[in-house]
Amino acid sequence: MPGSPKLAQKAYQNLDFLDSAEARPLRILAEFFEPLKRFRDNNVKGTIVFFGSSRILPENQAKARLRAVKRQVAATENPAPSLWNELRQAENLLSMSKYYTEAVKLAREITLWSKSFSNGKRFVICSGGGPGIMEAANRGAAEAHGKSLGLNISLPKAAQPSNRYISPGYEFEFHYFFMRKWWFIYLARALVIFPGGYGTMDELMEVLTLCQTGKIPHKFPILLFGREYWERVVDFDFMVEMGTISKRDARLFRFVDSAEEALDYLKRTLPKTKEAVR
Repeated sequence: MPGSPKLAQKAYQNLDFLDSAEARPLRILAEFFEPLKRFRDNNVKGTIVFFGSSRILPENQAKARLRAVKRQVAATENPAPSLWNELRQAENLLSMSKYYTEAVKLAREITLWSKSFSNGKRFVICSGGGPGIMEAANRGAAEAHGKSLGLNISLPKAAQPSNRYISPGYEFEFHYFFMRKWWFIYLARALVIFPGGYGTMDELMEVLTLCQTGKIPHKFPILLFGREYWERVVDFDFMVEMGTISKRDARLFRFVDSAEEALDYLKRTLPKTKEAVR
């Protein structure tokens, strides 16, 4: 005997299908349209994006780590080379913590400046949502009682939890790097790029390529924070000398070394940027 009639499951309610290779285009579209709706709902139309290392610590944490390693060295007879390396790394982390401090200060001052706009429009601080410089950016905005975004990414080897300074409802979790980078750039009116590793380099070089090739058609302030670091990591002058980039390409960005210098440049540049806040 035939069973009782029943409704078949709708395709968009089939979680096994949605997680399949065949549904990948749907997942990509979801990472476009779901953020788009939230940005519109929250009237987010212009961001200032902070990039930088997730490994840079606040000064107090860097000092605590250095003290712990020094105690370990002092308590160890004939420390192994690996322990001396750990000590040097801890010393370097303390030196790099200045960038965390400057990122907090800059994000705070940008937020306060933006809140003073009489037209009610705002530049919203945006970060990658994780620790390090990303946390510092969100923290600075929070200290100024402003909103900030965190565009986090799911990683296969180690989860990167969102930092606690992102504004409620402004946390995002992406699976696809290219969709995350799309949202970084599409809403951005300026980028501030602090010292970082492979991920930061990837973001920097992609943005420079988009500007170089005219894919970002309007003037787009790109600040490399920390000349000492960036000039050692990337020898742009040598690239010009060897003809792999032009002198004009080397003027797509500007070095800054303090929050005050960065803020002053943004204040002078952003109001002149085409569609600075839409």
